[in-house]
Amino acid sequence: MANAPAAAQALEVLSLLARHTEPLPAGSIAREVGLPRSSTYHLLAVLREHGFVTHLPEERRYGLGVAAYELGSAYQRQAPLQRIARPLLQRLVDDTTHNAHLAVLHGRDVLYVIEERAPGRPLLVTDVGVRLPATLTASGLAMLAALPPAQVRALFPHKDFLVQREGHGPTSVSQLRRELTAVRQRGYAVEDGSVSEGLSSVARAVLDHTGHPVAGVAVTYPTDGVDEAELARIVAAVSRVAGALSRRLGARQ
Repeated sequence: MANAPAAAQALEVLSLLARHTEPLPAGSIAREVGLPRSSTYHLLAVLREHGFVTHLPEERRYGLGVAAYELGSAYQRQAPLQRIARPLLQRLVDDTTHNAHLAVLHGRDVLYVIEERAPGRPLLVTDVGVRLPATLTASGLAMLAALPPAQVRALFPHKDFLVQREGHGPTSVSQLRRELTAVRQRGYAVEDGSVSEGLSSVARAVLDHTGHPVAGVAVTYPTDGVDEAELARIVAAVSRVAGALSRRLGARQ
């Protein structure tokens, strides 16, 4: 980006606005991006002119504009994440002989976008298009653990936003925080019977170039049919695929 500093600065501003759940004042944008205020106002004016930024005069803040939404919609239509991930998940199934899936975070839920089934393995409820509470799934816990704590607090401000299912799932925000800390320390997320009785899953988050979790890669296996050595092999395989997908999305690792 050294030969296109203005383009780099515009992308930094858009990335900054995308990371925040609320519009930002120009001063905050200038400070976080490291630009003079005059340059920031000029850059915001250009982005407003092209529809990528909108100005909220009553609040004196700036947020993403319609053009940014259109880019996101085009990204979804082209489904590049699924295109990149599918062959990797197929290889993951071959390596582990268990079902594998890819999910994305959608608010407090996960949305399953790929399921690769292994021959002879049971059908799962985590089919493409299914949504489940993120705190009950390995994929969801892996992605939540990779989010900034402030964003997790915004998603789950108190226990009424948590979902339990047949005795599974955190019952308090502090319990959720402890679980996410354990995920970060362990390096991967685990769920045992929270989604389907008798089945467990392990998952790793897929990160983009900003370090944001864009997806979770998981493998589901029979709880009683996998010993400690095989579980270690499954975790290693999931980690390889999540790492490879992150690198393809530009993550620094």
